Amino acid sequence: MLQGKRVLLVIGGGIAAYKCLDLIRRLRERGGAVRCILTRSASEFVTPLSVSALSGDRVYGALFSLTDEHEMGHIQLSRAADLVVVAPATANLLARMANGIADDLATTALLATDKPVMAAPAMNVRMWQHAATQANVATLSARGVRFVGPDEGEMACGEFGAGRMAEPMAILQAIEDFFANGVRLAGRRALVTSGPTHEPIDPVRYIANRSSGKQGHAVAGALARLGAATTLVTGPTAEPDPPGVSVVRVESAREMLAACRAVLPVDVAVCAAAVADWRPAEMAAEKIKKNGDVPAIALAENPDILRTLAAAGNERPRLVVGFAAETGAVVRKAEPKRRAKGCDWIVANDVAPGTGTFGGSDNTVHLITAGGVEDWPRMSKAAVADRLAARIAEALEAPA
Repeated sequence: MLQGKRVLLVIGGGIAAYKCLDLIRRLRERGGAVRCILTRSASEFVTPLSVSALSGDRVYGALFSLTDEHEMGHIQLSRAADLVVVAPATANLLARMANGIADDLATTALLATDKPVMAAPAMNVRMWQHAATQANVATLSARGVRFVGPDEGEMACGEFGAGRMAEPMAILQAIEDFFANGVRLAGRRALVTSGPTHEPIDPVRYIANRSSGKQGHAVAGALARLGAATTLVTGPTAEPDPPGVSVVRVESAREMLAACRAVLPVDVAVCAAAVADWRPAEMAAEKIKKNGDVPAIALAENPDILRTLAAAGNERPRLVVGFAAETGAVVRKAEPKRRAKGCDWIVANDVAPGTGTFGGSDNTVHLITAGGVEDWPRMSKAAVADRLAARIAEALEAPA
């Protein structure tokens, strides 16, 4: 049930806008309060009168309405809800969201909101598959936007494929799941590591790896959305900061370990960073010049952050989760790693060339626990993060 929950529904300009009338009715049947923003294009498909009649509230549409701005300005409108839902989320609307464009009331409210956002995409299959749309979806997912659909089927244009807006009952179920699970980790503290580490050879060069930080950042965002006070300790990465997360930026493995220790105690630690195993034993004070000889670089072993956190004594997190990036025989290699590190779970994934894991948006993982192995299907890194966060919440809810 949604008794007392407030939803701001942004209705985009697509033929699927008519489905929002049913969605509004069903949200209210379950006790939810619905306030609607209708884009100019959306008003070509559904009328403000029908939306207002079903929602029981006035409909907002004009950014420069003196009455609207006086009575319910776009800032208050964007923050008076518990959840913002965008349906249908057209390709144009997703592009404007991803690029921070605020040229009407809908996009201005979306840019100003401090509340979770859920989007139900709807567009032609070619538009959905276009690289620009997929990049926008990846950007929004990294920022914490939740997606419902799209479904596959016949479209209004006569083509067939992925791009149909999810049915109202599916969107309703996603909204109910959000409110049921959204605060499962309230009062808990979480630590997540992400990205690569850079181990300096000289002031210019360093040893590193190909980790993008996408998965670790997604995990931090997912834990925060479940209500955990989350700290993300990240190596150098181009990933945007997840909303609602405290971010600590570091360069080297030793800096990362120190930052993690400073965050303890926490309830859960997720070590998703691809920490360099070795570092140059000494960093050259000046850039090493090429003089015809190949320099010999002595290496020293870096601290093992996962093992250190798993052996932190009284400050050991209740749940310690590691990641194992392997190339081939993933599960066989990761199972002994869990025991050797002393952690509770290992999330193993294949980063071999051709998998697209490093730097990509999708992942195939295996969750290894003392109870066995869960083989998860290939899914987006955002979906992996949500599923892992839900499993973490389940574990922390169990008696200690």
